[in-house]
Amino acid sequence: MSKAVICPKCKSEYTYESGALWACTQCFFEWDPAELKAAQEHASKVFDANGNELQDGDSVVVIKDLPVKGMPRPIKAGTKVKNIRLTDGDHNIDCKIDGFGAMALKSEFVKKA
Repeated sequence: MSKAVICPKCKSEYTYESGALWACTQCFFEWDPAELKAAQEHASKVFDANGNELQDGDSVVVIKDLPVKGMPRPIKAGTKVKNIRLTDGDHNIDCKIDGFGAMALKSEFVKKA
């Protein structure tokens, strides 16, 4: 008996192998496990505004003035941020910015330094 495969669309455990593809009996979704794995690996990577891949510990530069709730001034374009940490979620960069403290930034508003 082969290992049970969970449907990536509806999370059902009632799946079966159909040639090179897998199929779900609940939602009728068909997928190729190799393509699905490659897509998941690409989705887990974080890219800056120019398409460069970011890693933990990188330094980045803010490319746009970013308003901060509760602060009288925004984070100015050109601000360099050192030693970033990548996270999951909408704001996928955790960092500390001088004068602002701990922040969460979106990778689309930074470029690799």
